Amino acid sequence: RRLNVRVNIELLSISNPVHKKDLAVRLTDDTDPFFLYNLVISEEDFQSLKSQQGLLVDFSAFPQKFIDLLQQCIQEQNKDIPRFLLQLVSSASVLDHTPVSLNVVETNPFKHLTHLSLKFLPGNDAEIKKFLASCLKCLKEDKMMLEEKLRKTEEDLTRQLSYTQQSLSEKSRELDKLKNEWTSYTTALTNKHTQELTNEKERALQAQAQYQQQHEQQKKELENLHQKSIQQLQNRLSELEVINKDLTERRYKGDSTVRELKAKLSGIEDECQRAKQEVLSLRRENTTLDAECHEKEKLINQLQTRVAVLEQEIKDKDQLVIRTKEVLDATQEQKAILEESTEKKQSHIEKLETTIKSLSAELLKANEIIKKLQGDLKTLMSKLKLKNTVTIQQEKLLAEKEERLQKEQRELQETGQSLRMKEQEVCKLQEQLETTIQKLEESKQLLKTNENVITWLNKQLNEIQMAKKLETSASTHGGGRTAVSPHGMPDRPSFPSSGINHPISPLYAFQNFLEPAHNKNVNSQCPIPFNTQLSKMNRCSDVQTVTATSHPANKENGDNLGLESKYFKKKDDSIPLRGLSQNALNSEYLKPYLPTKAQPLPKAAVMPASAYFPG
Repeated sequence: RRLNVRVNIELLSISNPVHKKDLAVRLTDDTDPFFLYNLVISEEDFQSLKSQQGLLVDFSAFPQKFIDLLQQCIQEQNKDIPRFLLQLVSSASVLDHTPVSLNVVETNPFKHLTHLSLKFLPGNDAEIKKFLASCLKCLKEDKMMLEEKLRKTEEDLTRQLSYTQQSLSEKSRELDKLKNEWTSYTTALTNKHTQELTNEKERALQAQAQYQQQHEQQKKELENLHQKSIQQLQNRLSELEVINKDLTERRYKGDSTVRELKAKLSGIEDECQRAKQEVLSLRRENTTLDAECHEKEKLINQLQTRVAVLEQEIKDKDQLVIRTKEVLDATQEQKAILEESTEKKQSHIEKLETTIKSLSAELLKANEIIKKLQGDLKTLMSKLKLKNTVTIQQEKLLAEKEERLQKEQRELQETGQSLRMKEQEVCKLQEQLETTIQKLEESKQLLKTNENVITWLNKQLNEIQMAKKLETSASTHGGGRTAVSPHGMPDRPSFPSSGINHPISPLYAFQNFLEPAHNKNVNSQCPIPFNTQLSKMNRCSDVQTVTATSHPANKENGDNLGLESKYFKKKDDSIPLRGLSQNALNSEYLKPYLPTKAQPLPKAAVMPASAYFPG
């Protein structure tokens, strides 16, 4: 039979008791978990294998050569007549647990050459269990990793999908509004043209009927009248052609306005994409901060375990010191007892010497008694010598124990110092952790404020565009005429009273939110809507305009409006809002959106200019 087998080759280095290198080869089948064969080749086994099979490589180069042969077998496995084969031959059935030989065979039309033949032993129950446990562990780890990746990707995709759906719905609404306006405008023009044409046709028919009835009576008069009517009709036709030309010109103007609106829409989409890129970068920073926080928590746990181990060692050493003190007390007591016994023996010897001196005259008579006493003295002296040697040994032991005590006390002091150092390091790490957590919270708050400001700016831009459309519709349908620019668009009004001599951009309304708080004392009593002609603002006599005299040259983006200083740090990629007037607060259109003194502006109202006003 033919099946796919996985071959694992490992080079094991063993340094206990002698440095050795073994080559471990394992055969497994991904479909059959009980298929397991092992082979361990040492350097001595390889020498015998080399002599038996006539190999020309050393033990260090043998694993790479074996891997090369296996790769050649893998390359040839899909061919009909493969050149290299990997044969697994067993003498008995698989269930008998007999050794199996693995042969690398090269085939040619003449002969099958075996390049290498290795004998494998089947794995026992313990090895199979160990292999299955390692496989199950790897599978579980892969499963956990895949589940985490899937969860993260699902969250990211759902967020992106929701955000894109919201933006798509907003853009589709804007496009539908533009389409509806354009269709209503075209239908109104066509209806007007058809009505004029029908009226002219009716008049021509009535004139023709009258001319036919009076043709017999007043032929000459009718001819004159007919000529006059022809001239009138020609004049009328020329007028209608002029009107038609005007209407076509208006149509072209409408097309140009639609193109401009499309260009603006593409610009807004580019700004939206840039905002998305900024949000993605902030998310990446957030993930890096989470990883750093996790690593620092791991380090703190390791230090805590190390502190617990050191405390346990200190307790053990304290117990050892107490025991050594007890042994020292016991030895001192024994020493005192021995000193007392030696003093007693010395007094006894002195008494004996006095008796010997008193009985020196009776030496001849008491030889036997003296011999006995000398024997007793010898035994006592030997005992004394033994006691002296024991006391010397005990003194040596005491000295050694005192040295050990001093060493342990030094070790105790060193461990105490290291403990203090570790506690200081733990305190520093905790401070760093707190600072990182604060930075993370600040970044989250910045993210929230940026998202709120994006939504707020989109609303403001929509409102400004709607106001502009209402202006254009009012100017076209109303009685008054506005001045026409060379490009076909009506000129935008200027504010001579407020110092604005250039055309007002769509960001005019947003500039009111960037004014300092001390310029908000406008006492306007003549409210003018934003969609009317702005040149009428000079006619209001009760308007009191306040010009800002204390604005420095560098206040292009406005003051802080009571917000925290971290939202006004200048970024490297930020672009200032140039060309916007500081005296635009005179408009009554944006007064409901301005904050009063008791109500400060929300944090979401200020953001870096680079994200939403590119160039």
